[in-house]
Amino acid sequence: MANECLFFAEDVFGGQFCLRDSQIYTFDPETGAFEWLAHDLEGWAKAILSDYEMLTGYVFAHHWQEQHGSLLAGKRLLPKIPFVLGGEFILDNLYLGDAVTGMRFRASLAHQMKDLPNGTQIRFNIIP
Repeated sequence: MANECLFFAEDVFGGQFCLRDSQIYTFDPETGAFEWLAHDLEGWAKAILSDYEMLTGYVFAHHWQEQHGSLLAGKRLLPKIPFVLGGEFILDNLYLGDAVTGMRFRASLAHQMKDLPNGTQIRFNIIP
């Protein structure tokens, strides 16, 4: 779903920024969806600086750290209930998890849902 992309940064949730078709996009790991952000890296930097709270998850990271301490390298704030499945962007729906494990889980979810029409009812099973 992300072939021919060069990923170079992530937000606090593990959402990624990438170079695709010579332009900068955001990549949603739960859906595999891309959203155009800027024409080039300079435009990306300007976007980040002008809207860092939204684009980086700064507010959530700040509140998490106030309650739970530092966010360690290689960790992300991951949703207990995936956002694509109706999980809310609230601290109670987040846990501190390994970035790579979280990405793999959400990539699996995106692959399983990629051909389903919007609104399709699904069953979410967690298998240890």
